[in-house]
Order: sequence, then C-alpha cells, then structure tokens
Amino acid sequence: MKPLGLYSIFHLNLMFSSIEAEQRAEVIARCYWPLLKLIRQRQLPIGIEATGYTLETIAAIDPAWLVELRSLCHSGPAEFIGSGYAQIIGPLVPARVNQANQRLGLRTYEKLLGLQPQLVFVNEQAFSGGLVPIYLEAGYQALIMEWDNPASNHPEWPANWRYLPQYVEGPDSSVMPVIWNKSIPFQKFQRYVHGEVELEEYLEFLAGHHSAEARTFALYGNDAEIFDFRPGRFHTEAALAEQCEWQRIDGLYAALLADQRYFLLKPKAILDYLRLPGAGNRLRLESAAQPIPVKKQAKYNVLRWSVSGRDDLAINSACWRIFETMDATGNARDEDWKELCYLWSSDFRTHITSRRWQAMRVQLDAMQRRIAPLPLPDDLPTPTPQPADIRFWHEGHLLVVETPAQKLRLNLRRGLAIHDWWDKKLGSISLFGTLPHGYFDDIRFGMDYYTGHFVLEVAGQHKTTDLVPVSPEITFGRDEICIRAEIQTHLGVVRKTIRANRAMALLSIKYTFNWPSCPLGTLRLGHVTLNPEAFCKKSLFFRTHNGGPTPETFHVNGQDINHLAPVSTLVSATGALGMTSGMVEVGDREHWIRIETDQASATLSGHILHAQVNEGYLYRVVLSAMEMDDTACKVKERDCFNNSSVRLTLSSHTPSTRD
Repeated sequence: MKPLGLYSIFHLNLMFSSIEAEQRAEVIARCYWPLLKLIRQRQLPIGIEATGYTLETIAAIDPAWLVELRSLCHSGPAEFIGSGYAQIIGPLVPARVNQANQRLGLRTYEKLLGLQPQLVFVNEQAFSGGLVPIYLEAGYQALIMEWDNPASNHPEWPANWRYLPQYVEGPDSSVMPVIWNKSIPFQKFQRYVHGEVELEEYLEFLAGHHSAEARTFALYGNDAEIFDFRPGRFHTEAALAEQCEWQRIDGLYAALLADQRYFLLKPKAILDYLRLPGAGNRLRLESAAQPIPVKKQAKYNVLRWSVSGRDDLAINSACWRIFETMDATGNARDEDWKELCYLWSSDFRTHITSRRWQAMRVQLDAMQRRIAPLPLPDDLPTPTPQPADIRFWHEGHLLVVETPAQKLRLNLRRGLAIHDWWDKKLGSISLFGTLPHGYFDDIRFGMDYYTGHFVLEVAGQHKTTDLVPVSPEITFGRDEICIRAEIQTHLGVVRKTIRANRAMALLSIKYTFNWPSCPLGTLRLGHVTLNPEAFCKKSLFFRTHNGGPTPETFHVNGQDINHLAPVSTLVSATGALGMTSGMVEVGDREHWIRIETDQASATLSGHILHAQVNEGYLYRVVLSAMEMDDTACKVKERDCFNNSSVRLTLSSHTPSTRD
C-alpha cells in the first residue's frame, strides 16, 4: 500500500447566515485563531479559503489575525485559496457579476495579504460549466469542487478518479484542473470533531481509502465556524462538548503525522498528480439531470438560494434590477459592484437572522432607489382598430387567433391555457400547447398537460390555479393582438394578458398577481409543453446560461429528467436552471422554442421535465416563483406577489435564425 496524501481546506465566512454581526469577534477568537495556531504549532500544510468581504471584516475587528495569516501563507505552511469578493452563487447571477466578484476579490487579496491565490473554491460548491472561463479569465490555475454529486450523475466515471485531479471543461471548450472536495468525508470529519465518532473509528474510515496506487484524499473542505462555536442554524446541532474541539482536531492531525500510512500536503500540490495514470481526464461536471451540482445531500440544492429562503424572489429581482441598470449605463463604480456582490451573498438567502435580514433590506432598498428606481407598470398598448391581417374567432370553447406570423388556440374553459401554437413558417404542425387527458396510453401520465398556466400548491390545501372559465377582453395594438382576462382566486385577483405579435412568431404571457399575502408553498407558472409529434426525440436538448458568458447545452438522450421531483415533504424540488440570461431553449437540432423571462421583474428558476412514455415522450419547461425547503420555514406567507408581474415570451427558432 502506498501512503495516502491528505489535504485540508477550511472555509471562513463571517457572513454565515445565522451569526449576528456582534458575534463575529467571538468567531474569530474561538474558530479562526485556533486554526492559525494549529497550523503554526504543527506546521500543517492547510488551505484557508475566505472571501474578500470576510478578510475586510476581520481586518476591522482583529488586524493581528490577518498579519498572522499573511505570515503563514508567505513563509509558513499555509496556502490561501480564493473564492471572490462575496460568497455568491455563481450559476444564479449574470456573468458580468461573476466577473466583477472575482476581480474585486483578487484585488482585496492583494491588498490585505499581498498575494494572488492560485486555486479557487467554488462558492457553496454550486458549480456550472459557465464558471470555468470566468475563473480562467481571473487567472486561477485550478478550481476546487465536490466530487460526490457530479459523480452520482455520471455513473460512467471510474470510482478511482476521485482520488486524483482531473480537468473540467466549460461550454466554450475551455479547460482547467479540478481538485476534489468530498462531502461524506468532510461530514465524517465534523462528526469526529463533535464527538459523535471516536478517533479509532475515524482512522478506520480513512484506512479504507488506501490503495497500491498513488492517491490523494480531501480530509476536510468546509466551514471553520462550526468548531468550538455553534451558529444556531439548526436545533439538531451537536452540543458543545467539555473537551475543546480544536484539541480534538489537533489530536487527529498529531495521529496522522505519526502514521506512516499518511502524509499531508497543500491543496495546490495535488496538481503534481495530473501526470499520473487515471488523472487528467476531461470531464463535464454538470448533466441534464443535474445542471447545477451542489455539495452534500439532495435537500441541499441550488433552489435554496433561488426561490426559497425568507423571500429570495424579491431580493434576487431587486438585485437584477440594480445590475441591469449598472450594466446598461456602464458608469458604475467599483464600490457599486462591491455592494451589489455583497447584496447577492448566499447567506442572505438561507437562514439569515431577523436583524440581519432587516438591515440588508434597508440597504438593498436604498441602493435600488439610488441606482434603479422601479419602472412604471407595463400596461396595455394604446388601442387601435383591428388590423386587417389579424383575425380571431371561436371554435367551441377555444378562441382562435391568427396573425401573418403565427396561429394559436386558447382554452376559454381553462383560463386562456394555450391549446396549440403554430409558427406559420415552419409548417402545419403545432409546436407546443396542451396534451389532453388520454393522449398517453399510460395511467401514470393520465392527465392534462397544459401550457401557459400557473399552479400554487400549499400543504394541506387544494391547488390554486387559473384553469377556470374566463371571458376575455380583446384589444389591438399596432403590431399585436392582446387577450386579457381576470381570474378570481381566494388570495385575490390575477390578471393574465397574452399578446400575439403581428410580424413575428412571438407570443408573450404576463401574469399580474394582486395577492396581498401568499401562503408558503410552491408557485409554478409559465409551463410550456412541447408537442411530441413536432420534435425528434433522438436530438432533444435544452440550453441556457448558468452564470457564464456562454450558453450551456444539455442533451436529453432519452433519459428521464425531473428537476421538480420533491426530495421530501419539506424540500419541494431537486434542482433548477440558473437562466442567467433570462432564457432557456428547448427542442431538437432542427428547431426549438425559446422561453425568455424578465428577470428584473421576477427572477424565476427554470426546470426541465422529460419522460419516456411508451414510444413517445413528455417534454416540458416549468418556471417557478416559489419553492419550499428548510430555508423557507421562518416565514408563513409572502407579500412579494402583491401587484407584482411575471412576464415571459415564447418564440421559435431554427439554426438559421439563432442569434
């Protein structure tokens, strides 16, 4: 057996959601100083990762700590690892924000530590391929990402690849080395430190990873604030033991240093193993089933920062409004970008304390008033006489609308749900609409699959939808026909407006919710159900941006995909698309549907559902404005749907029309 190379990375985050600002000095004293003393005393080659904001905060509270960190990184055994100015979830924010976050982070590291880190730690281990070119552009040599979740969706990967560095590939074919972090081992480390596992049992766990081949292994790659301190995030947190937890950590490292079966090395030394057999394979960490892999178990997925939390929809939409204004004007100062990155921090979107939440909302509202005042409501266009080339008529309960570019049928018994839609340039078959009950000869799929409706589900209550009879008002603009209806719900009125463009195969749907309060649950809308007879199932794909400058394409390849499959009774979905350009495309290699959203109006998450059904298939896109998980339990209802609008447009494209 060859000795096993062990490396450790401690993640420092003074933005930790459930830590009050006045507790930060205590965290530095109880968690950060013991880490540095341990490194100094035993000369341990440990990686330390922190955001620029965390370093600035430490500098203001305890500058001596930064002096010691700087010394350990320049002339001692420690290695500093970057992550950006703020801990933001890269796959959920625009590429320009990710670029600014890395640029400002590197500037802060140089200022406070006098160095430029070579490795970058993916924030919250929430990865997308689009981040690869951004990290490369920033100058990083390699990224650190969790192995477990990407590997679970790539069963073709040999298990031994987890012990060696590989290459990760971006959607633009850019590549950079990846060093593996591992969730189960770092959770095992935490259990040992918290006294739930004894040293002998823990060392037995490590011994199971020995091999006759050269291997490296991530001993730890997570929070430092959970040792000898309890953030108070969960009632299930381990109680503080009588023995100092940093003493238990010291005891572990002492045992490892004395055991010839192991040796310790800096994280960047892992890159020396790229030349070994089994290393250096080019991988795509994302997959169609999991477009944004995240660390730990399935309950911990990207939706916890997207449309859950105390009110992620509202604060993400406000951040988008600020970003779009700053990006359009082009004259934003670095201080504005720093503040926006700070306001997009992941910790504001999870278990944030009430006081910190209120302070953040005051700051966010102030920045929005200063940079991006709310726009005036987008109302119906000035009415004009009906154009001669726009027609509408009734076919039973269906309202048929036809323009020179498109044709659609709307179901008046089901709240203007789209029954079928045609791009007249692409022939006589509809591209999306409703698959009625009985379309699939399979009882598992024996229901109606509508397009263009919303569904609110609250535990223990009947669904609230717009699938009710309506008598719409029809008006005309110069270039469009507008169909508008009001739907009465027990929460209030929802106005729904559908516009069909005269000259282009472009359809828009706008929902305006007048709900003074909305109970906690799931709110999904903008459903788009493709017509299986219009698309070749062998080449089905979906494409979107997940935080990077280049769109990411995922091929369906006949697999079952359900991003909205519930994890448990508490966690309502398993994953999502970032849609950071406000767009997702679905279809086949010959033609596809583009769904675009106004992220500054409502920052929605995107979800794919695909299922093989006998010889056919079901393929849908669903947008979500609210999901459930453990981060959403501190509120019982939300007021962000009071006179708020959600807009999306649908259009068809072919290789010759793609922009």
